[in-house]
Amino acid sequence: MANRHLSRSIVMQSLFEWDFSGKKIKELDGIINRNIEEFAPGVDDGEFIKNLAKGVVKNLSKLDGIITKAAPEWPIEKIAIVDRNILRIGLYELLFSNRKEVPPKVAINESIELAKGFGGESSGRFVNGVLGSVYKELGEPGKEETTKKKIKDIPYEEMPIEKLGGAVVYAKKGNEIYLGFVHDVFGHWTLSKGRIEVGEDEKEATIREIKEEIDVDIKIKEKLGSNEYIASDPEKGKIRKQVVYFLAEAKYKELNLGKSGGLDDAKWFKLKEIVDLNFYDDILPIITKAVNILLGKK
Repeated sequence: MANRHLSRSIVMQSLFEWDFSGKKIKELDGIINRNIEEFAPGVDDGEFIKNLAKGVVKNLSKLDGIITKAAPEWPIEKIAIVDRNILRIGLYELLFSNRKEVPPKVAINESIELAKGFGGESSGRFVNGVLGSVYKELGEPGKEETTKKKIKDIPYEEMPIEKLGGAVVYAKKGNEIYLGFVHDVFGHWTLSKGRIEVGEDEKEATIREIKEEIDVDIKIKEKLGSNEYIASDPEKGKIRKQVVYFLAEAKYKELNLGKSGGLDDAKWFKLKEIVDLNFYDDILPIITKAVNILLGKK
């Protein structure tokens, strides 16, 4: 199977050159063919590359108009040429692609990776912010659902179950208490969590997963609660994800985000700072309970 990230990289490079050289439609095919030959000779994904690049060009005015609305403080001509073409690619896939082939999460995450690889230091965050805003305006299509209703005629009771362990991780530094959160490609700060393997102790699994995801060693203090949501897996279909959450202490050190799909940052926040963060509604009770415990209001 073709490497779609490489294919998108070629699309970005081709659009960059096309944009830089004056947006001459008749030159686009030649630019694409030359870049395929130079960067991916023998690639079997040429049709995808050409369709994506030409789709962006065909809908350029519409895409640029959306970018302008999503980032009004950045006129399109003032956005770095790399960043604006990555945004065009991401928006095109978000708006016009078959969501079964390119789920919104993939469209956004791929664009962020392109920005990190080809853009400046802040490009990833900028692209994430713009695409995340558009995604929310679209009503978050494909976003993990939290209701216990039947979806696509699959009874709720028959959906496979995946168990996860997560934690509200805190650390003390001086007189301050900090909470550690991860940031996802949809613009939310959330709790670090990971899969509990069959037969694995939920506490041990949580300790392992958080170490892998944000590179800290934690000590479980107590159980905070649990929740469940329904997620879409491209191979398995709808899955009931059951998450158990703990309050866990760690030493204050830099959080290093591991290779975890859908996340783009990990950071400590003082307790007084978290009121301004964008959280998912279903984890707010968990976070609130943790804060009350830490403040002695249990």
